[in-house]
Amino acid sequence: MSEKTDQQVDQIEALFVQSAHGLTTSNGTVTFHGLAHSTLFFADRPQRVVGHLSSKKFVSQWGDGENSFAEDPPNAVVSFLEDGDATPEEVTVTIRDPQLDGDSLTYNIDILDGKLPPKAGPCALFIDPVGRPLSPMSVAGVRRRERRRR
Repeated sequence: MSEKTDQQVDQIEALFVQSAHGLTTSNGTVTFHGLAHSTLFFADRPQRVVGHLSSKKFVSQWGDGENSFAEDPPNAVVSFLEDGDATPEEVTVTIRDPQLDGDSLTYNIDILDGKLPPKAGPCALFIDPVGRPLSPMSVAGVRRRERRRR
C-alpha cells in the first residue's frame, strides 16, 4: 500500500477501516486496544484508490471541514471475535467523540443493531464515508447510505 497525498485523498469518497487487537465496552463507549497505527481507506469505483493515514491524524481531523464527523456522526460496523468464535460478529453503531490515548481509541457510541460484549478479541471498525471532510459526498454515496438505513 502506498501513502496517498492529501490532494489525492480529497478527490475520493473513502470507507475508513481501523483495526485493533481487542475491544472493551462500558457505559455507551467502545475502546479499541492495540489500535493499528494507520487508519486504512479505500475508494469506491471508479477511482479504486487504497491508502492509509495515521490514526492520530484521522482523530485530529474529526471536526474539520463542513459536515464533519463531529457535526454528523458516522455510522460504523464493529466486527469482532469473541473467545472461541471462528466467525466474526458484527454490530452497527454510530460513533462520536474519539479519544486517542497511546494505542487505545475510545468512541462514544449508540448501538443501532446488535449487541457488543463487554470484551472481545481481534476487531475492526468500518466507518461510513458520507460526510467525512476527506471524502466529498457523492449522490451515489448518499443513495447507498439511505438504502442501508432502511
